[in-house]
Amino acid sequence: MSAALIIGAGDALGGAIARRFAREGLTACVVRRNGDQLVPLVEAIEAAGGRAVPFGADARVEEVMVDLVDRIEADIGPIRVAVHNIGANVRFGIRETTARVYRKVWEMCAFSAFLTGREAARVMAPRSEGTILFTGATASVRGGAGFAAFAGGKHAVRALAQSMARELGPEGLHVAHSIIDGPIDTAFIRDNFPEAYALKDQQGILDPDAIAEAYWQLHVQPRSAWTHELDLRPWMEKF
Repeated sequence: MSAALIIGAGDALGGAIARRFAREGLTACVVRRNGDQLVPLVEAIEAAGGRAVPFGADARVEEVMVDLVDRIEADIGPIRVAVHNIGANVRFGIRETTARVYRKVWEMCAFSAFLTGREAARVMAPRSEGTILFTGATASVRGGAGFAAFAGGKHAVRALAQSMARELGPEGLHVAHSIIDGPIDTAFIRDNFPEAYALKDQQGILDPDAIAEAYWQLHVQPRSAWTHELDLRPWMEKF
């Protein structure tokens, strides 16, 4: 059975991506630092008739990622798609951004993306097939006041995806980067912006399931017309 590796399988977008790929018969290998938090997602996927395997792993640690990919390939099946979906969005003025904060955000955004992409490519390239997807944000293309650390990390992920696409595309691997330009329907948005959330259909809040559907379509694109970068935003979002 083939596997879909979801790094950053949280309660919103990461979970929606895992459910979407599981619906197509792939085993959803869902990963977050605290593996116990994956129980509801795994149960939901299995209740819908899919298969999911949880992994508690820190995607910033090289040996952890090497072992994770090797375990999935040996025990579950070939990884057909790998999704890096870690955010690390924080807001600090540049004078208040400590070295620790900047380094932590870079590790969560950029370094974990590098390890995910490298390890996925290591096992996919010999098969000359596979999809590697990176979740970006508005900050991937435009830095904002107070978001120096986050924008730096997301810019780095975009550059990584571009380099990987140019290197791996001729070898049969589809590498794509998505720019999620707008708020996603999450518990954070619901709890912190209740008035806007109550009118989410009018306020332009992105549906995680709709994003997940776009990711599936990227995965099944014919190689004669691959998308490298995809913008996803609500109909009313200014850009």
